[in-house]
Amino acid sequence: MKTPFVLLLAVSAAAQTFHVEPIHGRQAYVLENGKMRASALRGGGHLAEIRLLSSDPKKSINPMRVPHYPTIEPYQYNPAVHDALYGDGSHRWLSSGYMGHLLCFPVFGPPSSEDEIRNQLGNHGEAPIVEWKQKKVETGKDHVTLWYGAELPKTQFRVERAVTLAADETVLRVEEWVENLAPYDRPINWVEHATFGPPFAAPGTNILDVSATRGEVGGGRPGTNSLAPGTPIQWPEGTSREGRKVSLREFQPAPHTGTYYALLLDSSRTLSYFTMYNTEFGILIGYLFPTADSPWIGDWQENENNTTKPWDGKVIARGMEFGTTPMPEGLRKSVERGTMFGVPTYRWIGGRQRLKTTWTAFLAEIPPGFHGVEDVRVESGRIVIRERGAHRIISVKSQLK
Repeated sequence: MKTPFVLLLAVSAAAQTFHVEPIHGRQAYVLENGKMRASALRGGGHLAEIRLLSSDPKKSINPMRVPHYPTIEPYQYNPAVHDALYGDGSHRWLSSGYMGHLLCFPVFGPPSSEDEIRNQLGNHGEAPIVEWKQKKVETGKDHVTLWYGAELPKTQFRVERAVTLAADETVLRVEEWVENLAPYDRPINWVEHATFGPPFAAPGTNILDVSATRGEVGGGRPGTNSLAPGTPIQWPEGTSREGRKVSLREFQPAPHTGTYYALLLDSSRTLSYFTMYNTEFGILIGYLFPTADSPWIGDWQENENNTTKPWDGKVIARGMEFGTTPMPEGLRKSVERGTMFGVPTYRWIGGRQRLKTTWTAFLAEIPPGFHGVEDVRVESGRIVIRERGAHRIISVKSQLK
C-alpha cells in the first residue's frame, strides 16, 4: 500500500488584526492574520473578500464576486437617483450592493407579491440590504473575532454574526443567529449565498465538488438555460438542453446562458461540504456546514445571460446557495411546495425565538494537475481534503472539532 502524498500549508507567525477600511468603494470590516484576509461589508453584511495573503498572484486572487458595475451601500438606496443605475425591478436593492457571500433571509428568491415590492421588499429578503453594524471586536493571541449584525424593521427580525479568524489558519469560522422579534411562529427561508466571480469563476475551468446525492434543474427563462429545465440529477451528472448527459462539476461553457439546479445533500453526513477551484489557479475554496441546518444546496450560474440593469449581459458568476430551501422561488412558494424528495423546503421559527447555525469557509493551496475533491473531513485539528482518484491529501490546520 502506497503512503498517500500529503500537502501541508506553510505556517507563518503573524498577529491577528481588525480594522475598518474602504473596499471597492464600500465600508468594510477587515480581519487578517498574516495568511488570510476576510472583509465584511457594512452594507448588507456581505463577505466581499475571503482570500490568501500570498506573493503569488495565482494564489492571492479573491474568488468572491465583485460586480463590474459600481455598487453602493444598499441601505442608502434612493429610487429617484439609483433606479436609473440599477433598474426598477424587485432585484434593484440587492443588485445595488451585492458582492461575494450574502445572507438570504427571511426569503430566498423574489417577493411573493406586488404589495411586498411596493413596500421595498426585494429579492432574497431584507437581510442583504440593511446596515450591519459592528457590535464588538475581540483580538487575542490566537484569534480575532468580529461580532456584527442588523435589525430588519420591515420583517421584524434581527440577524447577527460572529466571524473568527484564528492564528496561523486559512479558515474563517462563522456563527450566525436569526431572531424572530414578533410574538408568533412563522415560516422562513434561511440560505447562505456564496457567490464567486471572475477570474476565479469562469466557464469551463471552474470546478465544483459537493457532498450531494440527487437533485433537479430549475425552470429559468425559456431558451436561455444551459441545462434541460425540470430534469432530474444524480450528482455529478445532469442533462444539457440538447439532451446530452453532462458533468455538472464544470461551470457550463455555453455562452449567454444561465442555469439553476438544486441538490439534496447527503443526510448521512454530520457536516456537508462543497469545494471550488479553477484549473488556472493554485487555490481552492471550500465550505463546511451542518447538514441538519442546511439540507439543500443550489448551483446558480450566470454566463452573460441577464441583460437587465445593472447586469447588462456582462455578468459571469457562480453562486453556491446552501440552507433550508432548494429553489429560489420565494417564501410563499416554498411553503406551498412543502417538501421536495420528502425533505422540507422551508423552516419554522417560533415567536421571540432565536436560532443559531454555523458555517466555515477555508482556503487551501492545490498542486499542479489537481483532479478535484473526493471528500472533506475534520480530523484532529485539521481539515482533510482527499483528492479524486490520485489519493493525495491536502491538510489545512483548523481549530474545528
